Amino acid sequence: MKKISFAIAAAGLLSLAACNSQQAENAEANAEARADNLHSAADNLEDASEAATTENAEDALENAAENTEAMADNVEENADNQTDVN
Repeated sequence: MKKISFAIAAAGLLSLAACNSQQAENAEANAEARADNLHSAADNLEDASEAATTENAEDALENAAENTEAMADNVEENADNQTDVN
């Protein structure tokens, strides 16, 4: 009887671990997609800065592009850290 209980408990824990693993993979994939979107937005801001008609507008768009790139990098780093924890 103890062996059966142990086997059932082990199977339950394995299924729980697999579930958490899938959630971690989904979270990482979502974070990567968000980071990709942020990188694209930063590229668009950089392109817009090149087409800006004033120096102030160009500077503001370049700053926004750099900040967006930094956000994308943070999203990627946090996803990596979460994956390491899980």
